[in-house]
Amino acid sequence: MMRKIFFLLGMSVLLLSACLSFSEKDKEKLEENTEQYIPDDSAILYRTYLPFKKSVSRGLISNNIYTKYDRKESEEGLLRLSAQNFDPKIYYFQEGQYINEDTVKTWLSRRSVNPEGLNPPITDEIVQQAPIYLAHIVEQNYLVLDDQKKGQLGGISIGLVMNSVYYTKEGSAVKISDEEIENKGREIAGKVVQRLRKMDGLSDVPIVVGLFKQLKRESISPGTYFASAIAEKEDSELSKWKNIKEQYLILPAWTEENSYSDVNTKFTNFKHDIDKYFPNDVNIIGTLHDIEDKGQSIKIEIPIQFYGTSEIIGFTQYITTRIIYYFPNIHVEVNVKSMNGPVALIIKKPKDEPYVHIYGH
Repeated sequence: MMRKIFFLLGMSVLLLSACLSFSEKDKEKLEENTEQYIPDDSAILYRTYLPFKKSVSRGLISNNIYTKYDRKESEEGLLRLSAQNFDPKIYYFQEGQYINEDTVKTWLSRRSVNPEGLNPPITDEIVQQAPIYLAHIVEQNYLVLDDQKKGQLGGISIGLVMNSVYYTKEGSAVKISDEEIENKGREIAGKVVQRLRKMDGLSDVPIVVGLFKQLKRESISPGTYFASAIAEKEDSELSKWKNIKEQYLILPAWTEENSYSDVNTKFTNFKHDIDKYFPNDVNIIGTLHDIEDKGQSIKIEIPIQFYGTSEIIGFTQYITTRIIYYFPNIHVEVNVKSMNGPVALIIKKPKDEPYVHIYGH
């Protein structure tokens, strides 16, 4: 669920002082840094309330969401939405404790199967006119401490995972338009809030709802949340609906969009440089995350097959110099991996010197 925090002090971190072209002052600054380091600027880190309780509907997510990318983003994206209403400095995170497996299954069913179903019934309509819109429900709880330091529910967030493609039992794929997804999503969101208000403990807490667009089965990039709203304390109606402009793009991409052409060209050149350095075929994949109000970040995965320490150090050195050259103003996270697991991690924040960690050193 939540990304790991890397500590630069107390870990065997190799800063490549003999390889990377940092000044002595930069090296001293890195070696003295004892702060928590967060790999991704878009990550939201809540403190988890203890004792830990797993979600009461945890087992359903892998069945209802097509890809591992959407499973991860439907949860992490909801964390980002929640942080806009539930301050991570005040609230503690807890996995959902109110919508259990039976309730999720009931709500995801068709009304012709169960009157509580939130998906359209099948009667005399052909299936293309009544697709399954709602694929899954993600619940997150946010707790605050009372005077006795005990956690009390302070808010709840709900992610409604909406299908952009519906697959019929006959095997055909029915595309659902963005407009239809949003209209149905808002309609379903209103019903969900009304039902939550009737549950014990949820009558007077803020409820944040996000609409998530699930991509097709074969997608190698995640979908995103595209709209959100909130029902304030004791309200049973959602208000303050806002559109979310967020996108993932796999690099290198075949795209003519002007907004991504520059970063796509830089990534292509970066990949070309790595291919020249390491003559064996290296399948470098980058994922661009574009959030309108926070800018762009890139995650890069580089699989390798050599294991020698000197080779790893030299290769990591070269990658770092290329990251500095091509992406000086973009947040970049590079993970170098082998068949045996992670090899190196490089983090480059905009206009900052990179942080480098070689595992096992």
